[in-house]
Amino acid sequence: MGKLNGFKQYARELSARRSVEERVKTYREFVKDFPEEKLKEQAARCMDCGIPFCHSGCPLGNVIPDFNDLIYRGLWRKAYLRLHDTNNFPEFTGRICPAPCEYACVAGISYEPVTIEQIELNIVEHAFEHGWVEPRQNSIKTGKKICVIGSGPSGLAVAAQLNSAGHEVTVMEKAPKVGGLLRYGIPDFKLEKWVIDRRINILKKEGISFLTNTDVGGNFPVSDLKKYDAVILAIGSTVPRDLPAPGRELDGVHFAMEYLVSQNKMNDGLDGNDTIDVQGKDVIVIGGGDTGSDCVGTAHRQKANSVTNFELFPKPSKERPQSQPWPYYPNVLKVSTSHEEGGDRDWSILTKEFLGSNGKLEKIKTIKVEWEFPSGERPKMKEIPGTERVWKADYVFLAMGFTGPRPDGLLKELGIELDQSGNIKTDEKYMTNVPGIFAAGDSRRGQSLVVWAISEGRETAFAVDKYLMGHSNLPKKGKGDIPRV
Repeated sequence: MGKLNGFKQYARELSARRSVEERVKTYREFVKDFPEEKLKEQAARCMDCGIPFCHSGCPLGNVIPDFNDLIYRGLWRKAYLRLHDTNNFPEFTGRICPAPCEYACVAGISYEPVTIEQIELNIVEHAFEHGWVEPRQNSIKTGKKICVIGSGPSGLAVAAQLNSAGHEVTVMEKAPKVGGLLRYGIPDFKLEKWVIDRRINILKKEGISFLTNTDVGGNFPVSDLKKYDAVILAIGSTVPRDLPAPGRELDGVHFAMEYLVSQNKMNDGLDGNDTIDVQGKDVIVIGGGDTGSDCVGTAHRQKANSVTNFELFPKPSKERPQSQPWPYYPNVLKVSTSHEEGGDRDWSILTKEFLGSNGKLEKIKTIKVEWEFPSGERPKMKEIPGTERVWKADYVFLAMGFTGPRPDGLLKELGIELDQSGNIKTDEKYMTNVPGIFAAGDSRRGQSLVVWAISEGRETAFAVDKYLMGHSNLPKKGKGDIPRV
């Protein structure tokens, strides 16, 4: 490493953000630019740790010390090439990844971890500014035709990798625009959609075909998939977990994705009858994960009267639990930028009933719960008598995760088997029970992170390429451009 004592000399420092008062007036991203010299200092904090656990902490196996050292030495182009070896879309992960690599950083044992995600984002944006992110053309064509169903992060990753191997790739997306979860699920204040369009334009120039408004099993017959040599299902985990409490049917109770998709469509000029506007209303968001946080931030921007976020489990500690030591990704208290913007949070709270009149939601009834976590057993929940409470609520958004892909329609018509969790069942080579049909991303592994989706797309591409050609020179996790046969 270029500066062996950098982690001692420089403190961890992140990019400044626009003030809450300013940023809630718009759906634009609000992280300010970070000076180049400051970024070099942050890169210098990457220590000569011997065994870089950040590699294993990153689902993509990014070779993090390499690009940190290159940035410290001012070798930006080489840093970009090293980053892009293992990550097709660092402009996505640099914005929305929870950075498990940072929790695995060796410097984080005694000091603050290296600002890996911030460095990653600055590398790729620097590369775009200098014209280094160019379409990669492959003169070798295999003659094999591949269909990727779904254009979220896993679908885009598998398409990019297989296209680079010389196959003819078509991506089918049922929505009007490409991007899947990236476009319709993640708010613009975390990921502006021009970032997606910029990358899609490059993928198109590389030769990938995109068919939007194409619902396989709907307006596109499943039988027409037979013309492809391989099909990859990258359809996501789209069935939301419901809360079947009395009054669930009242108008005003929505799944979180109904709300987020509604606002993203509005931002994209696609206003429709499904628009949800909470201006001046009392909002409760049930679920404390990223999706719940996104609902909180969206409600702030719509000028809700009040925003309250419920979480069923207890409030996590700020420090690592003893059961989750370094370098594991810990369950610790996370305060998102949306939570910084206001509202209330409440933990260990169970919703018992939705209340209203004339078919319209007006209140919800809750009770506090306590938890036991027996070793080797499932957590046990018990209601606490006398803790019932009624809350005013015009809107409730259910952000409690997803249970898997929709089992009817496409999957049923293809005869795809599901596992016990309701996800697409595959073998170790990502192939389903139907020969030539593969699966990648959340539809296979269950609801997860965007960085995991990209990783799954890359691994699936290797498996598909080897299935079609008998061998593959596509990289495996963390191996960059080293051929793997």
